[in-house]
Amino acid sequence: MASIAKHSFQLLIKTVATALLSLTLVSLGAVAQMQSKIVNASTAQELKNRFRIDSMVSKMTLLIQRQYGSAPVVIVLPDGSKWYSSRHPENVKWVDGVAGDMIYIENPMPGPWQLLGAIVQGSEIKKVSDLQIEVDPFPQPLFRGERIKVHAYLNGDEELITIPGMDYMLEWTARFISDSDSSDKNFATGIVIAGKYQDNGEKLDEAADDGEFTGDVNLDQPTGDYTLQVTARNNIFERQFSSPFTLSERPITAKVIPDEDPQSGSWTLELAITDAVKLEETHFHFDMIGPAGLNIPITLLDMNDKRTLLALPKVTEYGSYRIKGNAVSTTMGGREIFVDLPEMFFNYLEPPAPPPSAEELAAIAAAEEAKAEQEAKDKAVFWIISINVSVLLLGVLALIIWRKKQSLNKALAAAEQELAEEELQAGNTQGMDDIDLSIPDDK
Repeated sequence: MASIAKHSFQLLIKTVATALLSLTLVSLGAVAQMQSKIVNASTAQELKNRFRIDSMVSKMTLLIQRQYGSAPVVIVLPDGSKWYSSRHPENVKWVDGVAGDMIYIENPMPGPWQLLGAIVQGSEIKKVSDLQIEVDPFPQPLFRGERIKVHAYLNGDEELITIPGMDYMLEWTARFISDSDSSDKNFATGIVIAGKYQDNGEKLDEAADDGEFTGDVNLDQPTGDYTLQVTARNNIFERQFSSPFTLSERPITAKVIPDEDPQSGSWTLELAITDAVKLEETHFHFDMIGPAGLNIPITLLDMNDKRTLLALPKVTEYGSYRIKGNAVSTTMGGREIFVDLPEMFFNYLEPPAPPPSAEELAAIAAAEEAKAEQEAKDKAVFWIISINVSVLLLGVLALIIWRKKQSLNKALAAAEQELAEEELQAGNTQGMDDIDLSIPDDK
């Protein structure tokens, strides 16, 4: 019984120690084996970046803040061996950013550890056992084209993690997954990568490295029922958040209406709202952009009716015009909204030229006739010259051929005469050879 009680007591101590480790964010914290002493994160600098790992720790993640642009830290284990970001065991996953390191370790070696590197003085080196993400769900109703500000957070052991450079070490992706309802406009949309979350102090994000990742999400998508899926991942971990939402049509619309006279240069905007928003808290802003660098701001603060006509400034330059606009309003539920409106276009075309008078028509006909007559004369002269040149060339060619033929005939006659003389001379020579000089002359 005593041994069973002792064993139960040891299990209870281990359980309490593990719970304390998972619920506490510390910098270079150390839980001394078989003791309850905890080394506070603020003493990490005094301890020269040394900390102790208890034998009961099965996994942990180190979050280390370095000087911007410095090299990743070097980890020195209790046995004196070293780990680098480019060389470490398979049970270690390492992500190094421009200003920090995130290192996941399974079954870490118990004992004193040390970090070597350009660690920011006074910063906290966090050692956590569990990483999770927290994402703001989309508000409802949510409208197409709306600009919303939503946040996501990375938590370690249920505490917000804020270290510089975290934006470079995490990749956040927002996806819209259509519920494929045949009655919705997003029936065939499938999965849409709609944006991401960043902590860089740009666009809607208020401050960089404050731990609040702000969403930059494109809500100009087909309307219908979706599931929002937000994923945060790197080489160490991957976490996912899902939440259903409905994307509704814009409660505010605008379209261009031309004047009855297309040459008047006057156009009108027809503005309309639905019962989803408050009339007295709906305001518009437009920019009319046209040729020659035209850019005219247009604002409407007060709507007298749910359908209002807004006259545009009269245009004088021919060409294409476009209107960019947005609206701010308040839903019936009291939520302030900002909605981007689709761009609108119209063309101010130059009127056609008036038809020519009888005198102008006669002059045009006379000019065309004179032109045709001149073209006929030029054509006749061209053919006369061409024929004469051709005849001359043929005559010259015939003369050359005749001269060549005469010369050839003379050459052939001379050759035949020479050949005949050679044959005659050869015959005479042969007659003399046939005489027998040994026969005496007849007496």
